[in-house]
Amino acid sequence: MSKFLRTSDLAQAVGIHPNTVRLYVDWGLIPPVERSPSGYRRFTQQHLDCLRLARMIYATEYPGRDLRASSNEIIQHAVADDWTGALEKAREHLASVKVELKSANQAAKLLEQWAKNMTADSDEEPLATGEVSKLLGVSMDVLRNWERNGLISVLRNSYNNYRLFGKKEIERLRVIRMLSHAGYSHMAMLRMFIELDGGNTRNLKEVLDTPREDEDIFTAADHWLTTLQGQEKLARQVIRLIKEMLARQK
Repeated sequence: MSKFLRTSDLAQAVGIHPNTVRLYVDWGLIPPVERSPSGYRRFTQQHLDCLRLARMIYATEYPGRDLRASSNEIIQHAVADDWTGALEKAREHLASVKVELKSANQAAKLLEQWAKNMTADSDEEPLATGEVSKLLGVSMDVLRNWERNGLISVLRNSYNNYRLFGKKEIERLRVIRMLSHAGYSHMAMLRMFIELDGGNTRNLKEVLDTPREDEDIFTAADHWLTTLQGQEKLARQVIRLIKEMLARQK
């Protein structure tokens, strides 16, 4: 390998178009590039290493803002030629993914337990929206948004049309809040509740993680468990890649 590499050399090495290499430079995913007296970019091994790392991370599905920000920190350490710091950040990123995955699995498990033991209709006095908001620690706008998205159907007071939440509805809201905190999208929850309300109390974890063919928009949170499992695998690959680069520098 010569001292300097061309744009086409980097593109060929990682299997992308030369224009994508230029975009990665513009986005700061690889270090700034010097130019020759004739104006050609002069890439080095560091540029190629950073490109391999960035491409490994960015070639996967967008995992959400927080995980993408965490993986970007790995790249920025590499761009600064701090590969030891990049390795440290990669390990932290893996730990974060594992925490998210554990949370998502626990929420799905609790969901299935709740589905098998749902509270029947109760004679207890129903609560108004403001009371439920304080009880659950979520805003009234969030409660209304969950209703608008079809996650829950709420009875109304025939006199003033105010929403009335019984014990059964409040339990369902607790489940919605838990799944939201665990990262599941409204679409994933709606898919699951359609099955649940239709009488299916089994395999709800799988339903949460399996988009239907008629769903037009897919996000990472629509199949959150699969996304996190992929991110865990990716994080381990990133760690191995950085270790290879550190070993080569010795």
